[in-house]
Amino acid sequence: MTTRPRATILVVDDEQGIRQSFNMVLKNQFNILMADSGKEAIDLFTRNSVDLVLLDIILQNENGLDLLEKFKELDPNAEIVMVSAVKDVKTAVKAIKLGAYDYLEKPFFVEDILKTVNRAMEKHRLVKEVTYLRGELERSHPFDKIIGKDKKMQDIFSLISSLADGDGSVLVQGESGTGKELVARAIHKLGSRRDQPFVVINCAAIPKTLMESEIFGHIKGAFTGASQPKTGKLEIGDKGIIFLDDVDTLDIAMQAKLLRVIQEKEFEKLGSTKLIKIDARFIASSNKDIKNLIEKGEFREDLFYRLNVFPIELPPLRERRGDIPLLLDHFLEIYSKNKGTAPKKVSESSLHFLVENYDWPGNVRELQNLVERLSTITKGDTIYLKSINGFGEEKEDRKEISNMALKDASELFKKQLIKEVLERVGGNRTEAARMLGIHRNTIHKRING
Repeated sequence: MTTRPRATILVVDDEQGIRQSFNMVLKNQFNILMADSGKEAIDLFTRNSVDLVLLDIILQNENGLDLLEKFKELDPNAEIVMVSAVKDVKTAVKAIKLGAYDYLEKPFFVEDILKTVNRAMEKHRLVKEVTYLRGELERSHPFDKIIGKDKKMQDIFSLISSLADGDGSVLVQGESGTGKELVARAIHKLGSRRDQPFVVINCAAIPKTLMESEIFGHIKGAFTGASQPKTGKLEIGDKGIIFLDDVDTLDIAMQAKLLRVIQEKEFEKLGSTKLIKIDARFIASSNKDIKNLIEKGEFREDLFYRLNVFPIELPPLRERRGDIPLLLDHFLEIYSKNKGTAPKKVSESSLHFLVENYDWPGNVRELQNLVERLSTITKGDTIYLKSINGFGEEKEDRKEISNMALKDASELFKKQLIKEVLERVGGNRTEAARMLGIHRNTIHKRING
């Protein structure tokens, strides 16, 4: 793995002796940039990813407080420490109100510099971490490992282990509900970036008009309604892993911008000219045939090859039916722990039906949803075949499955499952289709067919 870049400090002071003093104290821990004027400082700040600025309040022909405001406009997350030879409480208070982290008074001791700088860097790190954690709290992770004894899955486990420590991009492809995000999280957990952020960009869920702001972030006033600055997902994911879920849904223009980020490892926030450098590994997922999209002109071929350094193809659940009993037990146990009850059992006839007689179009996610539903509606300790196919209010739904042809029983099961999911999401067919891993039109056909 490549060496991670050190944090960068910009020293702005018109006295060469002061600049060199800071450089001598800090150069072993940080990358140091130096400027003797406001113009040079702004130029360095916009061309580099600066974490902290040590800024003299009184520069020749310039006001350090004015520069402080400019820095904060360019990057609200940059920490600024003001430096002055004059003890002026009023100026110090004003600097803090304008966004400065602290105030250093000349002459200063080495210990004072290191203490202040390290505290400012820790705050910088914590702000990024809090932003990341807020995003993670919005996501639900019902389980944290991939279940499977099938040879196809065992081969995938071996592949994950072998590529986890690398830096090359990974493209995970497979039908909806097969566990693509779980694969990405497993790579993160096993790799050398495990202690760094894992940031998800849900490409299909973010409205097109908000996509750039969500990914790149923006500065205050970048567009109508941008009353506050925003830190983008790329910046939050620095040094970690950025997971591009449903990457095939991005339009061609956004694909081009993303390609540049992956190639150059740098980007600009909306409304800013400052380049922000990142060191992140990219993992993308798709439930479509991207090569087919390339032929249609809907996906950039160069982006595909940038992402497809390590390809992983996940098999659908119907191609690894031997894993269904394992997954059933796993989800039943999770549900019971969440509810504080004993796990339900599955009757032999129910297990046979679920393993042998159903194709699972929604894959593992559909199975998980089914377990939750059956665990909720089953009063006893065992889930019987009648519970899967015979509940509901309509007369058709109360038919005994034992007298039905296999095809009819399977159709009845699918129809009832769709109805249950629709009820849970308030009739929202788009959301139901997403949960089941099927097309919205399929729901219409099943319900009205």
